[in-house]
Parts: sequence; C-alpha cells; structure tokens
Amino acid sequence: MVRSLRLALSQCNFVVGDLEGNVKKIVESIKIAENRGADIVVFPELAVTGYPPEDLLLKPQFIEENIEALNSIVPEVKDIIAVVGFVGVDEDIHNSAAIIHNGKLIDVYHKIFLPTYSVFDEDRYFKRGGRITIYEIRDCKVGVNICEDIWYPDGPHHFQALAGAELIINISASPYYAGKRAYREKMIAVRAMDNIAVVAYMNLVGGQDELVFDGGSFIVNPLGEIFARAKIFEEDMLFADVDIESVLRIRLHDPRMRKESDVAKEKVERIFVAPPAKRKQERIEPYKEEDLPLEEEVLRALIVGTRDYVRKNGFEKVLIGLSGGIDSSIVAAIATEALGPDNVIGVLMPSQYTSRESIEDAETLAKNLGIKTYVVPITEIFETYKKVLRENVWGDMPEDVTEENIQARIRGNILMALSNKFGWLVLTTGNKSEMSCGYATLYGDMAGGFAVIKDVMKTFVYRLGRYYNKRKGREIIPERVFVKPPSAELKPNQTDQDTLPPYEILDPILKAYVEEDRSYKEIVAMGFPPDIVKKVLRMVDINEYKRRQAPPGIKITPRAFGKDRRLPITNKFKPFD
Repeated sequence: MVRSLRLALSQCNFVVGDLEGNVKKIVESIKIAENRGADIVVFPELAVTGYPPEDLLLKPQFIEENIEALNSIVPEVKDIIAVVGFVGVDEDIHNSAAIIHNGKLIDVYHKIFLPTYSVFDEDRYFKRGGRITIYEIRDCKVGVNICEDIWYPDGPHHFQALAGAELIINISASPYYAGKRAYREKMIAVRAMDNIAVVAYMNLVGGQDELVFDGGSFIVNPLGEIFARAKIFEEDMLFADVDIESVLRIRLHDPRMRKESDVAKEKVERIFVAPPAKRKQERIEPYKEEDLPLEEEVLRALIVGTRDYVRKNGFEKVLIGLSGGIDSSIVAAIATEALGPDNVIGVLMPSQYTSRESIEDAETLAKNLGIKTYVVPITEIFETYKKVLRENVWGDMPEDVTEENIQARIRGNILMALSNKFGWLVLTTGNKSEMSCGYATLYGDMAGGFAVIKDVMKTFVYRLGRYYNKRKGREIIPERVFVKPPSAELKPNQTDQDTLPPYEILDPILKAYVEEDRSYKEIVAMGFPPDIVKKVLRMVDINEYKRRQAPPGIKITPRAFGKDRRLPITNKFKPFD
C-alpha cells in the first residue's frame, strides 16, 4: 500500500484577543477537514490568541483563558489530528503547538528559535523550547515546528528529518512585505531539498494593526517543487494528498542523511499518535494559487490591512480628505475596495489656494468610486485664525510656513469633528516619502486613525494608481491626477518640489537610507548629488518626533516606520559629518 497523508491547511484570519471567536473558527475548520477525509488539519502560529498578542502575554488572565480555549477545542477533535498554535504553559510560557487526536491532547511542541528583530519581540515574552519531537501518524513520521524554527538551516527540522520525519509541518505567522513571499518559498524549497522531506508551510492571513499576513500557505515536495498553494490574502483551506512513499524513494538514492542519522538519536523524541487509517479515498488534485504581479500583491495587502483594521476595531465607515491629488485618490480607492462605496465618505475642503482642477479631479474621483462627499470650505475659518492671531500675538509679522500649517490643521480639525460626530474613522493620506522627510503637518494632515499608504513611496503610489485603473478596466483616478505637479496647495503656485527633490531622486535616496541603512558616503557613491543627499538625510533625522506621533499604517516594505524602525528622538548623531 502506498503511504500518503491527506493534509488540510486551514488558513484563517484570526483576531488578537478574540479567544471565543478564534476557537469557533478552529472548531468549524476541524469539522470541514474531517468531513473531507483529512488525516491532519493544521492551523497557524498562536491561532488561539491571534498574532501577535504582544503585552497581552503579560496578563495572567489572558494566559489562563488561552489554556481554557485550547481545552475546549480538544474534545472536538475526533478521527483526525489537529495541530493548533497557542500559548503553552509549564513553569513559564511558550509559543507552542498542540498535537490533538481523538479527544486527547497528545503532546505540546514549544518553539525553539524566538525572533527578536524587525517587528518581532518574542524573547520579551516566551521561553524557548528544548524538546525536538517527531510523531507517528498513520504509518508516517511527521515533524512539527513553528515559524522561525525553519529559517535556521540546522533548526529542529534538520534533526526531525535525520530521525526519520518524512513530512515536516511548520506553523507560521509571517508578516507580509513586498518580495517576502517569493523569498519565503525559496527558503522552504531549500529546506525540503536539504532534508529530503515534504514540507508544509502554514501561514496566517489578515491584518493586525501595522502588520498584514498574506497567507499563501503551501506544500513543497522533496525536490523543492511547490505542488499546492492556498489563496493569497484570503481565508482558505488547502487540501492535498501528500505522497510519503516518494520521500523514501529519494532518500534511498541519497546517503547523506543515512550518515548523519545517529546524530538525531538522542536529540529527538518519538511519540505515537494514531494508527494507519483503514479508509480508502480517491486522490484529490491540490489547488495552486498563481503568482501575482507586484502591484496586485501590494494593492491586496493594503486592501486587507485597511479592511481588517477598520472592521476589527468596530468601525463601519471611514472618512477621507479629498484633495484631488494622487495620495488621497489611491487611499479612497483602497478604502472603497476594502469596505464598499457606501462606507467611504470624502470631504473636500477648498481654500483660496485650491485650484479649480483639484476640485474637479476630487469630484470626478468620488463619482467614479460611487462614494458620498461633503464640501466644507476653509477660507473663512483661515482668515479668522489669522485675524485673531495678528490682533493678539503676531502683529505685523510676515507670513511664512506657519500659515500653511494652519490650513492643514483646520482641515484636520474638520475631519476629526466629523469623526467624533458620526463615529467615522479618519484615514490619513500621507505616503512614505512625505513621512520620511517630515513633509506633513503635525495635527493637520497627519491627524487621523489609520495611515493606509504610510509605507508606500510616492513613486510607487503613482504605479499603484495606474495599476488600479488598469485593474478596473476604466479611468477611476482621473488622468490629470497623474500628470499635474504634486502640490499641497497651501500658497500660490506651490509644488512639492519647492521643498523636496524630485520624487524620482528622493525615493531611491530614502530607500537606501531608511530601508537599507546605507551611509551618506555610500549614497553619494550611488550617483546622487552630495548636497541633495545631505538635505534628505537631515530631513529624515530631524523629523523622528513627527513620525512617533503618526497613526499606525500598513507595513509593505522590509523596513517600515513604527515598531520596525526604532530611532531616538533626542539624537546628536550626524551621518554626514
């Protein structure tokens, strides 16, 4: 009889702290998997609690209720094996995977490698595990490990394979950034080839604060070939029949593991879970999601991140200040895709400096998207501000950037007033280029609850806008938005390039400095003028205090502002001295 296992990878969108809701999803998925004849159903890392629970892990009540939640799952598991992520407890707490079968908690695996870099801070919370195990399931040997464990070449997967594991299951919560999915798949393919094993990679999906998880769970054969892949940025249950016999055939022709197998004897504990199943099933053809263009991938990340932040925090509608520019246009488009046009409200707040073209472009965008708009002019309010300040404080002082910022703050005040009155969440529209350089007004255009494109460079915002129109098959964002010079329109004839270098120059400098930590000399050596590089680096460094007060936004690059990049506000280091 050819040995095989039917896997079900249950790629769910869990909510941090919603233990009851998460358990309900897990139990429902177990029933579906069992009805379709799965031998093993797998859930993501920390599925019970949601990921990342952060300082909820410092609350004993939260830990206790997580254990109660897991215990409520155990009796629901019948003739199937469930692998469920949760917070394990012994003398300390662990990032753990429960192995459940036939109404019993068979074993608990504790994560060994705890990431503490980028957005991860697991050493703050968890104790690392020490046991490496393999499980005898349906006449097959299965290794289970968690996320970071598989990123190390000599991690527990290596010893599990040496001890005979033919299938390695890795449960993960791996946050998205552009390009990570391809990198992740290449790495897992190498692990499968090195270990001569089938590797099933189970990833989380959905948005959680700044993070968005792309799902795309997949299974790789011992030759490094992906033969099953779940949907990307969507909840899904991926079923696949895994040919375990193929592992033995390949290992018989490769003596490497045979020579090292003695190393694993004392390191790996073997645990019996379930005998071979007697049922016979027709083989199923696994689903394999196609690769996505970069623009589609990023757009989906922003849509999912926006939808989940809004919905998971209990909001129904969002509010956006529409300027007629590309940033507010793409944010409005993303919000409409995420929430539907009935739940997106645009507000036009023209001043004496707002061009007729900008008003027309904002109105056309709103009409094309099908969203409701309000017009609240700010000219009279602005003049009142200036009059009161001149009469009481300023006197005859000349106008400067102060008056520009007042206009932005008036607009922020109006948006927040509408938010308070109607319970709408304000989406800010600043991009990463602006946030890097501080080209934004604190308590003005930075005021709001969620920053959708906070991690998207200006040049890529334009790419997303073009792609969005192409995706929709018609001109949603007006053509003029793409071709007119970008401007805050806070004074006569103003453009962004009065203050910033052209974005085609600015964005590569920012990528080098902010995302890659390149030095001033390295950036100049890339061919950029020293005076421009020095100006940009200075703007980035002196505006850390602004970014610290900005709303959270979706991470889509390897180095995003927020928990991903932590620099002191009080800082005398000069990178160009």
